[in-house]
Amino acid sequence: MTDVDPNSQLWNLLRGALGTKALAIAADLGVADALADGPRPVAELAAESRANVDTLNRVLRALASDGVFAEDEPGVFRNTTASELLLHGSPARWREFAHLFGGAAYAATAGLDPHEAEPGFSRAFGTDFWSWLAANPEERANFDRAMTGGRAESADQLAKLDWKEGDRVADVGGGNGALLRELLEQRPELRGIVFDLPEAERDETTFGERMDFVAGSFFESVPEADAYILSRILHDWDDERAAAILRVIRVAAPPDARLMVLDSVIPSGNEPNGSKWLDLLMLVLQNGRERTEREWHALLEAAGFRIDQLEDGLIQATCR
Repeated sequence: MTDVDPNSQLWNLLRGALGTKALAIAADLGVADALADGPRPVAELAAESRANVDTLNRVLRALASDGVFAEDEPGVFRNTTASELLLHGSPARWREFAHLFGGAAYAATAGLDPHEAEPGFSRAFGTDFWSWLAANPEERANFDRAMTGGRAESADQLAKLDWKEGDRVADVGGGNGALLRELLEQRPELRGIVFDLPEAERDETTFGERMDFVAGSFFESVPEADAYILSRILHDWDDERAAAILRVIRVAAPPDARLMVLDSVIPSGNEPNGSKWLDLLMLVLQNGRERTEREWHALLEAAGFRIDQLEDGLIQATCR
């Protein structure tokens, strides 16, 4: 449990929407990049980004009070280690996440209603999240870039597992192939297939000879492989749709195929845990969900898989 004063607890939750929007503004205006060479007056930052000076000053001052940017003197700001994570091209992809959370997800969250079953996103935008991404290529590209955040850590985790020479690994919903590319660099005995919708942003010139792209929908079919990776895919869907994805994989998978699910496992108890908040985000975007250990067992076993090892962030299963 936390030792924070109860009044502060409530205030920190109430101001959360303001923090989200402020961070998104700073990210979209490229403030961190503008401060990459050192402190600058807010008037210069506003002029370059065509922002209102007073509004931008107050946004940056509020962020600086929480350690994102720092105000060295009135109206003069510099980067901090936190704001540097918003730099263009940062592998953590916080800039892309800030855009998503402060834009589409922000509007969807405003539509969270305990009396409604329909996701807040659909009610805010008049369509589902995936159709909206397909109709907005820039948003789709930002989303795909955001999803590469943390891929290096995930690849390291997968690389430590036991593999056989010549194993074919299919990254289902693999986007631009960043995760699989990292894995193959560490495990040269493997071959890889990136499987995703044709509109997924990618550069196949970076794939190399051991990696291919196959276009398609994981609700219809997937390629045959020795191992399947589902990285942050199943939490996007409710149990019915997640089970459909798993059944499609099970049909294509050889009898001894393995499945690696990179997703959260919600713990019991009241300790702070980010996956419980991520669960709310999945709810408002597309009625997806994070899952508990019991829920993961029920979902995978009903689809024809046996869980061999389960930990937060990585669930290993085999066909049964």
